[in-house]
Amino acid sequence: MMRRIAAGLLCVALTTGCASTGGDAAEHAGHHASGGFAGTAIQHPYPLPDQVFTDTAGKRFTPAADADRPVTLVFFGYTHCPDVCNVVLANIASALRRVDPPVRDKVEMVFITTDPDRDTPDVVRGYLDRFDPAYVGLTAPIATVKAAAASLHIAYAGKESAAGGGYDVSHGTQVTAFRDGTARVVWTAETPVQDLRSDLARLAALPS
Repeated sequence: MMRRIAAGLLCVALTTGCASTGGDAAEHAGHHASGGFAGTAIQHPYPLPDQVFTDTAGKRFTPAADADRPVTLVFFGYTHCPDVCNVVLANIASALRRVDPPVRDKVEMVFITTDPDRDTPDVVRGYLDRFDPAYVGLTAPIATVKAAAASLHIAYAGKESAAGGGYDVSHGTQVTAFRDGTARVVWTAETPVQDLRSDLARLAALPS
């Protein structure tokens, strides 16, 4: 029963274009486990991805080596996403605006595109700037994106034909929060801004 509850939290079926497609994240988290987080605390921690990406300035960026804040948030999405990606990025931005400055200074938001065919570094930068210019945007060949997603237990089903032509990209929509390179908590797309704010403060206050 607990596994089904966690799976429901982490593999939420969303509208076309950002539908979560399953995965084994539920095996690595427990609903409201110890730690006092509003999100889902991770019972079996895992590290930041060690794949090599390109950031929006055209430089190499490996999350495990180059994320330079104590708290790193990782979200997989794409700029043509019609719905949930925008909500998640906006909610994170809102939470970051509401935390105290010392907390904000400890947090880095990393966006990894699931649609590298369309999402060039310039496209990603323009998209992220709508939410927060401090967001880090990363691109890479799709094989690299898939490997990074799998390392975080994020589902990725790839391209699906969209009504009216073109395609959407089906992927998991959870945000993974790391403290000092280790995954600590997962938030679903529906996590309220106030809960995000509370958890960010708690993560920032953890000892290194």
